[in-house]
Amino acid sequence: MRHMMRPWLRLWRSDAGSATVEFAIIFPFYVTLFMTTVELGMITFRHSMLERGLDMAVREVRLGTGTNPTHDDIKNMICEFAGVLPNCSTNMRLEMILVDPRSYVAPPADADCIDHSEDPSPLRTFNHGTSNQMMLLRACFVFSPIFPTSGLGYALAKDGAGNAAMVASSAFVQEPK
Repeated sequence: MRHMMRPWLRLWRSDAGSATVEFAIIFPFYVTLFMTTVELGMITFRHSMLERGLDMAVREVRLGTGTNPTHDDIKNMICEFAGVLPNCSTNMRLEMILVDPRSYVAPPADADCIDHSEDPSPLRTFNHGTSNQMMLLRACFVFSPIFPTSGLGYALAKDGAGNAAMVASSAFVQEPK
């Protein structure tokens, strides 16, 4: 019996392959951390470009006295100024909401976003306003995560089509005509 147990005891006492076991345990953690870092970097970059595009478009709208740009005109300005948002014109929806600073009523907390898995719905609100009125312009951009099944891409709230959303907003006062 002792003769049959000797190879098993030798294998049990051997430390060959211990680095492989440690690698197999730690490697998935590092891969997940790397994927999360890449995802967070892209989300941050895209969101900062969305904010930049929105701010520059709001400046154009605010200073363009006498003009009433449409939803699509403002969306095209934002996409042009942002530059790096993939399929920007089809993945973005805007809301322009009149805000009364004297009797403030908070706009809806959830932004009006596009869900590609549903039938297109009309705009919730897009009110141009008149001279000296305060307006809130909110842009919702939906994007597909780079790694949707792991790390941060898995944890993001997604719509029916598997897209996550980022929202940017800016307030301005309509210049007098």
